[in-house]
Amino acid sequence: MADSNFIDYVKFCSRSGAGGAGSVHFRREKHVPKGGPDGGDGGRGGHIILRGSSQLWTLLHLKYKKHVIAEAGKNGEGGRRKGRDGQDIILEVPLGTVAKDAETREVRFEITEDGQEVILTPGGRGGLGNDHFKSATNQAPHFAQPGEEGIEEWIILELKLLADIGLVGFPNAGKSTLLSSISAAKPEIGDYPFTTLVPNLGVIPYRDDKSFVMADIPGIIEGAAEGRGLGIRFLRHIERNSILLFMIPADADSIQRQYDILLGELEKYNPELLDKKRLLAITKADMLDEELMEQMKTDVPKDIPYLFISSVSQYNLDKLKDMLWQAINH
Repeated sequence: MADSNFIDYVKFCSRSGAGGAGSVHFRREKHVPKGGPDGGDGGRGGHIILRGSSQLWTLLHLKYKKHVIAEAGKNGEGGRRKGRDGQDIILEVPLGTVAKDAETREVRFEITEDGQEVILTPGGRGGLGNDHFKSATNQAPHFAQPGEEGIEEWIILELKLLADIGLVGFPNAGKSTLLSSISAAKPEIGDYPFTTLVPNLGVIPYRDDKSFVMADIPGIIEGAAEGRGLGIRFLRHIERNSILLFMIPADADSIQRQYDILLGELEKYNPELLDKKRLLAITKADMLDEELMEQMKTDVPKDIPYLFISSVSQYNLDKLKDMLWQAINH
């Protein structure tokens, strides 16, 4: 995904259609000069609907839609003929899309399944025709209901990537290199911080034609939870991952300290993230020998499964995939 093409946030005005008015009409036939009321109901206004699509990975196609307006329902007619419903507008969105009210920031719903449809902004109901209002005391009602107005509201759509594994680490921890080594994804890779400016997804092939999905989230820096650096925009993608793979380079000053900082940022952003399974990969291990690895084990956080790996030399990558697969399926 190119930087300019990954859009995970859009804001637009959603306006549903107004309902059609009910009809005031009376039967007029050759032999029935004063027939009863037969005004038909108005049609429903068009809904604005979100539909999940597994073929989409970004909200780019909605970036320039500032106003989404559905059709109004048609008015009812005589002979109890109902007006036509306004045409719905269906917006396809990637799985993991969250719909929010732009003013209150209240979450309306989440789209998580392919083909799932949820009404975002409902159309106005059609008005009842005068046929509904006849009674013993009023046999010829000269009134009908108007249609309900449509709703106009500002909506925010946010995307949270759906992946089995989320990579968590400081910039330059080797996350993009790992993703490109074990999947078909080709993220931009460079030896400097913030190479990854957008999340990348990779499908990791496993044994017997199995696979799992890994998301490379842009590097966290201290203060990300307060919005520093690339900030909260990217932390939200971690919320949808079932397992977090922490990645810390072997040349870090202290593996324990880096791990504590990363954990702290996640906790400040959303304490529930700490309930997820956590694994640790110590990267760039091709620069270490067995003796150095043994010495470094004293600086590894307790109670977290870990591996020394090297994406460049492919060291322990198969073992890493085994460890990830077992974590996903247990």
